[in-house]
Amino acid sequence: MSCFDNFNTDFYQSSYSVDDQNQAGYAYGNTEEPYNKPYGQYDYSQPMGYTAPGMMQPQQPYTGQIFQPAQTYSPSPSQSMYSSSFDDEPPLLEELGINFDHIWQKTLTVLHPMKVADGSIMNETDLAGPMVFCLAFGATLLLSGKIQFGYVYGISAIGCLGMYCLLNLMSMTGVSFGCVASVLGYCLLPMILLSSFGVVFSLQGMMGIIITAAIIGWCSFSASKIFISALAMDGQQLLVAYPCALLYGVFALISVF
Repeated sequence: MSCFDNFNTDFYQSSYSVDDQNQAGYAYGNTEEPYNKPYGQYDYSQPMGYTAPGMMQPQQPYTGQIFQPAQTYSPSPSQSMYSSSFDDEPPLLEELGINFDHIWQKTLTVLHPMKVADGSIMNETDLAGPMVFCLAFGATLLLSGKIQFGYVYGISAIGCLGMYCLLNLMSMTGVSFGCVASVLGYCLLPMILLSSFGVVFSLQGMMGIIITAAIIGWCSFSASKIFISALAMDGQQLLVAYPCALLYGVFALISVF
């Protein structure tokens, strides 16, 4: 036992004393540091002058309104360009070349042979009205028991091609195939009246021959008037009206027989 007591007194011998806790070890006893003041004596109104490394800085206060955040996104120039281009686009019917006002003016010009044609409107390539009139002509023929849709479209295509070649030889400015097809198709409107008469009564008598001749003259005169005004072919209306009369005469033969 004496050996163990001797060993216990010799183990962990150092010069450390309990009184040393009041001294400034690691500078904690410095009275100038505000963090070493006793509880109740620290002035919490003063801001902290030290921030430990790695700690987050305080965020800026939110100055916006609830449910109304500040605008932080601005559209790119390409997006603004696309949005403005969509607003400036013309309507779909205008892009397709369908103008109901011009269709109505062309129809009135055909129905009124003595009316002066507007060359700027008549020179347009508008095929919406001619397609409708060709379908109406075939439908009226169908009501009288004549299925002639193939002949109507076939003769129309051949007649437009022939008039296109003839007018390019006669005029100085030239004309497009679409313009020729548009004018000849609009001037087919009186022929629809003739085929409608054929549904009610027969056109093979004397009265039918007179009505047929009048309708042929009406169609050819309207077509030649429009071609003259659109192509500035003054004094050549009779030369243009003759081939037009031949073309509409074929349609009249389909209606009568």
